[in-house]
Amino acid sequence: MGVLTHKSLAAQSHALSETDKQLKLLQEANLTPFQQKLEETGLFPLTTVGVDVFQINVGKMCNQVCKHCHVDAGPDRKEIMTRETMQLCLDAIDKTNCSTVDLTGGAPEMNPRFRWFVEQLSAKGKKVIVRCNLTIIVANKKYYDLPDFFKKHKVQVVSSLPYFTASKTDSQRGNGVFEQSIKALKMLNDVGYGIEGSGLTLDLVYNPSGAFLPPSQEALQADFKKRLKDRFDISFNSLYAITNLPVSRYLEYLVASDNYQGYMEKLVNAYNPIAAEGVMCRSTISIGWDGYIFDCDFNQMLDLKVAAKGQHLSNFDLESLENRNIIVNQHCYGCTAGAGSSCGGTTA
Repeated sequence: MGVLTHKSLAAQSHALSETDKQLKLLQEANLTPFQQKLEETGLFPLTTVGVDVFQINVGKMCNQVCKHCHVDAGPDRKEIMTRETMQLCLDAIDKTNCSTVDLTGGAPEMNPRFRWFVEQLSAKGKKVIVRCNLTIIVANKKYYDLPDFFKKHKVQVVSSLPYFTASKTDSQRGNGVFEQSIKALKMLNDVGYGIEGSGLTLDLVYNPSGAFLPPSQEALQADFKKRLKDRFDISFNSLYAITNLPVSRYLEYLVASDNYQGYMEKLVNAYNPIAAEGVMCRSTISIGWDGYIFDCDFNQMLDLKVAAKGQHLSNFDLESLENRNIIVNQHCYGCTAGAGSSCGGTTA
């Protein structure tokens, strides 16, 4: 069908929803269907291995507007999980043997019920991960005590830091973000996060700033550790290299820069069946701010709900969820390219 251009994106029917437009774009590229690739490698249908992780988006409000954000988060987003929906999450978790609850946003800390939710999860003995953008810690006095709050509940902090220099970080996440991130990392280090023997885990996330796949996660981690220690005396535990998936703002960037077709071809050509076997959606369910259930955070942003009896927490059906087939589409190439990609880094 030819290479898509920014004009062709603008020409999409205004009657289509934003989700429909994105799915239409993903289908229009002249590429092997992802389902076919799974079939060729004996992995279709892609099935679950249980429900071990609840990844919960507690709201799309954020103090940042990052260029690559697949959530399209920002200060103007009003979608926030209510306490009632959080209680539905807690009730559903009680019906499972899940080990981990992974809280995302937006900036999850901006949800006014965030601390209550963490306290409830901690009381249940669950491992709690918070996807913290770092700058929220220094954005306002009411967040200054977050490092101590995280420490009290032994929260695993996972934070995006595009690079160990200001220019690359600020170009992706906004002016001044690098300086604020360094300040926040120091505050986390001061209470023990990222320090050997403390038991407090601080992990960083790297996303490529352009239309390319991330380099070796192991090499990146070594480089980040050396540069951040030498320049700022900052320590952290692990670095996750995550591939940018063609969803929301990153998809818009690819189209506007005429990189969409080329980037998708890179993903298809780098398809790795070993990475596909280890994708996180096989052991994770993703919960939207409004209580709907998805296979992963990316499917959530495309409104591709789970293929299960209960698609909302109000009619949570564990047996159906544990035996479902995972909904796939062209964006799934991003998680199965090269060494693979998940919220915990590479999968192969």
